[in-house]
Amino acid sequence: MPRPATLPVLDWKAVFDSGLDYDAWLAAAEAAEQRDKLEAQHGALTLEPAVAGYLAALPRPVHVVAIAEDWCGDVVRHAPVLQRMAEAAPMLRVRYISREQHPQVFLRFLTNGGEAIPKFIFLSDRFVECGSWGPMPECCRELIARGKACGDVAAARKKVSARYEQDTLRREVVAELLQLVDIAVSREP
Repeated sequence: MPRPATLPVLDWKAVFDSGLDYDAWLAAAEAAEQRDKLEAQHGALTLEPAVAGYLAALPRPVHVVAIAEDWCGDVVRHAPVLQRMAEAAPMLRVRYISREQHPQVFLRFLTNGGEAIPKFIFLSDRFVECGSWGPMPECCRELIARGKACGDVAAARKKVSARYEQDTLRREVVAELLQLVDIAVSREP
C-alpha cells in the first residue's frame, strides 16, 4: 500500500505574523453592511464570569490563526465570539488571514472536502498546532452532514438556524473554543 502524502511543514509563526488583528481585519472588511453586522454581534456578546476569569488567568500565550472573510454568515456569527474571548484573555492572541492569502494553510482545513469558513487554528506558545475549530459548532456540523447524507441540506440548514437562535450567547461555541484553549496551554497530556 502506498504511503499517504506528507504535507509540507508550515511556519505557523510566519503565518500568524502575516495576519491582521481584529480591528485591522474589521477595518478592511469588503462590505460596510457586514462590518456593521460583525460589530453588532460583538456588542451583543458577553462572557460568563467563570469563562472570563479562566481566560484572564491563562498561564502562557495561545495563538490563533483565524481564516475568516466578512462576507460569510458563519464568520459574522463566530469571529466576534473569538474576539470577545481574546479581549478577556491577554494571553489569547488572534490574527486573521484570508483563504487567498495562505491557500496552503486553508487546504489543510477543508470541511468534508469542501471550503467552509471560519476556521480557527489553535497554536501553543511555541506555535505548535494543537487543534482547529469551524466553521460551526460540532452539533451543527453533524446536522449539515446528516442533511447531505439524506439529500436535504435545506432542512439541515433550518435546524442549524434554529440552534443559533436558541443559543444567542453562543455558549456551544465558547465551550468548544475553551476546550481548544485548554489544550494549547497544557503542560502535560
